[in-house]
Amino acid sequence: MQVSFPSEKVTNPLEALRKAGYAPFRDPKTGSESFVLKLTSGFYPRFHLYIKQESGKIIFDLHIDQKKPSYSGTRMHAGEYDGSKVEEELRRITGWISHVSK
Repeated sequence: MQVSFPSEKVTNPLEALRKAGYAPFRDPKTGSESFVLKLTSGFYPRFHLYIKQESGKIIFDLHIDQKKPSYSGTRMHAGEYDGSKVEEELRRITGWISHVSK
């Protein structure tokens, strides 16, 4: 699920995410950078967030990784890309963005 903000309204997205409890994550296989928030003491389940900037907007793309990929050689995993948990977490992140950007 995605939410976007005008770039000028998000003064420091990294600070907002840190305050919300997210940690930077670099995929060891692809090198792609994102952010994760663990929901238990294990690595899964976790909220997984990508940020991209385009056309004067900052886009937050969030989903829940339920477990690691089931089959070797694949990157697919059990994930939730919408629903009440994802919506609620995006609202929480939006609150931190508003707080940090004051």
